[in-house]
Amino acid sequence: MASHERIPKWKGLAVLSSDALSSVAYATEEILIPLALVGVAALAYSVPISLAIVILIAIVTLSYRQTIEAYPGGSGAYFVVKENLGVRAGLVAGAALLIDYTLTVAVSVAAGVENIASAVPFFQAHKEAMGAIIILMIMFFNLRGVRESASIFALPTYLFILSFLILIAVGIWKLATGAAVPEAPLIHETYPVIPTILLLRAFSSGCAALSGIEAISDGVSLFRPPMQKNAKITLVWMAVILSTLFLGITSLSHIYGVIPHEHETAVSVLGRKIFGESFFYYVLQGSTAMILILAANTAYSDFPRLSSFLAKDRFLPRQLASLGDRLVFSNGILGLSLAAAFLIFIFKGDTHHLIPLYAVGVFLSFTLSQAGMVRHHLRKREKGWVGSIFFNLTGAMTTFVVLVVIASTKFAAGAWMVILLIPIFVIIFMRINAHYLEVGKQLSLIGQEAPPRLEPIKHTVIVPISGIHRGVIDALRYALSISNDVRACYVEIDPETTERVKAEWKKWAREIPFVVLKSPYRSVIAPLLDYIDDVEQTTHDEMLTVVIPEFVTAKWWQQVLHNQTAFLIRAALMFRRRKVVTSVRYHLKGT
Repeated sequence: MASHERIPKWKGLAVLSSDALSSVAYATEEILIPLALVGVAALAYSVPISLAIVILIAIVTLSYRQTIEAYPGGSGAYFVVKENLGVRAGLVAGAALLIDYTLTVAVSVAAGVENIASAVPFFQAHKEAMGAIIILMIMFFNLRGVRESASIFALPTYLFILSFLILIAVGIWKLATGAAVPEAPLIHETYPVIPTILLLRAFSSGCAALSGIEAISDGVSLFRPPMQKNAKITLVWMAVILSTLFLGITSLSHIYGVIPHEHETAVSVLGRKIFGESFFYYVLQGSTAMILILAANTAYSDFPRLSSFLAKDRFLPRQLASLGDRLVFSNGILGLSLAAAFLIFIFKGDTHHLIPLYAVGVFLSFTLSQAGMVRHHLRKREKGWVGSIFFNLTGAMTTFVVLVVIASTKFAAGAWMVILLIPIFVIIFMRINAHYLEVGKQLSLIGQEAPPRLEPIKHTVIVPISGIHRGVIDALRYALSISNDVRACYVEIDPETTERVKAEWKKWAREIPFVVLKSPYRSVIAPLLDYIDDVEQTTHDEMLTVVIPEFVTAKWWQQVLHNQTAFLIRAALMFRRRKVVTSVRYHLKGT
């Protein structure tokens, strides 16, 4: 990237923090839901749980500051883990990230729709359709190659931050002036006794607040010089803003007695309690929806880019490494959109069902990335490595403990799907890689002796026909140009029709052998394949070519009106060795 295209810290915060900051919109609610199962009194635990999550945010932030220092070019977890812990560990991180990016789109869009539906109840019954439409719109803009500028990112991000800060400030001011009566104290002398498993479940649900926190360490190269310093400062800004908003919203939700509703988000309930049905309530909901959709859009650069890296390393199909005509990874964008839309419909656009799947991949990539950094410091032993290894080791151990908690408490709620999918993805990656290596081995000319000169292959050409027309004549002429042994074959379905074709053949192509293939069961493909096998055994040629006469209609819909025998022949011969299938097309004029 040219130096004049690099961005300052305030724009970097907008571009790279939307995913993390947007999690404030649903993380508090995810804490409240399991606590509410016990009773209103149990909601008192939401504040200490949010404090524990804020401490976790600080630990992860300090850990990723070390990653920024060690990898100034900006490297994702896949590269860090692959370089330091090996290829298979890197593939685990890659699988977790692909799942994470897909869920980022699904969760962010679902949460955005829920916030819109909270303000406009009409959309409650159409959440899946609305989510799918938003995903299609994001996909369209990304396929068109519309690259968002940092300035465009800044507006919804800072509007979101400002609206939430105003929400918190007005909420505190109303409590301080007596304009609002608190329904619960911030600090309780005693807390109700509830099952530990529910506390852990609430904590693991709230850990969704950490999603996207690693984005700044991946995008160090976007910042103006000194890149590392600016990236680390921006990371701290993001962590402070995230912690402030998250702790503020959770605390006010408890004080104002916010209880999760099926058809309204916790942020919406809190906004109504503080602002009523005023204009600013709708500004709050609109800014929340915007940043959530913006967070979904960030995955459209991360998912295709990671897919392309895996494809270049031959762990995914090569098509994912190819840039489209708009210089975007079109195949990755399409795949991400289909997967996210599928999740929206399967889970009915409900974030509460999607969140349990979300956190496993997030914390698995955190743990592997930080463990990779520990290995990096042990290998390099650069200046200050002792302090750096302390932060990364603390981060790795903490996120691993959280990962275990999330996997165990959310296992039955859906985390088992991700736990099962990750090793399946790794196996698929390895099988794809093994295939590409075997293909390269079989196609390689290394160790082969070069021939004195390339000799043409002697081959027989078979032209299957269904009658005599201009397209058949063109195909026969082409066949004669590539071989001295051309044979036409006709599958007999009706003896009377066969006699007419024979008569036409003597008039138009009597110099080419004409073979009639009997078909007692009225099959076209089976007799043709048997004939091809007989010719191959008789001639012992190195190659056998099948030239298929086809005509192409002027309009696409007219093609449906004709049989697809040519397609069936190509499909039947696709996996047969030493068979070449060529289509000679005759284009019809418009009618």
